[in-house]
Amino acid sequence: MPEQSDDYRVVVFGAAGVGKSSLVLRFFRGTFRETYIPTIEDTYRQVIGCDRTICTLHITDTAGSHQFPAMRRLSIARGHAFILVYSVTSRQSMEDLQPIFEQICQLKEDVQAIPIMLVGNKSDETQRELEVSEGQALASRWKCSFMETSAKMNYNVQELFQELLNLEKRRTVCLQVDGKRSKQQHQQKEKLQGKCSMM
Repeated sequence: MPEQSDDYRVVVFGAAGVGKSSLVLRFFRGTFRETYIPTIEDTYRQVIGCDRTICTLHITDTAGSHQFPAMRRLSIARGHAFILVYSVTSRQSMEDLQPIFEQICQLKEDVQAIPIMLVGNKSDETQRELEVSEGQALASRWKCSFMETSAKMNYNVQELFQELLNLEKRRTVCLQVDGKRSKQQHQQKEKLQGKCSMM
C-alpha cells in the first residue's frame, strides 16, 4: 500500500475508446473532444483538501491497450484509488476490466480499503450493449462503487471524482479546499452556468 504523502494518486483504467481521457479532460478543463486520440499515459494535477490541509490530486490517464504491462503494474502499485471505465456500448470493454481488477487485488494488501469506482461511460448513447443493472451487479461482485457517466453531456463527471474521494477512509480528501471551491473549479462552474443560460 502506498505510504501517506502530500499526493493523492487516482489511476484511470479501461479499454481503448471507452472515454477515459474524455472524463478526465471534462473534469479538469470542462471540455469534450469529439475526435479519438489514443493515450499512452497522461497525468493531471489539482490542489485538493486533505486532512484539513491541502495536497495534490494526481489523476493518471492510462493507455487503453495492454501494450504496457510494466507501466500498468507501476500505476497500480503507486495508486491510492482507481477508476475502472467501460463503455455501455461495448460488453467487451467491461470484460477487459477483469484482469485489471484482479491485478489490483494482487498488488494491494486490502483491496476493500482501496477506493474503487466502476464507471459505465457513454450513458448518453442509445445503442447500448449493457444495462445499468449489469454494471451494478459487477460492482456488487467486486464490492466497489458504481456510477454511469457521460463525458460528452457532462453527466456525473464531477460527482464521480467527488464520490471516489468520499470512499477514502484512511484520510479525509475532498475536491474543495477549506470548504471553498478551487479557482479552477469556480471557473468551470461559471463556464457551465454560462453555457446553460445560452441554451
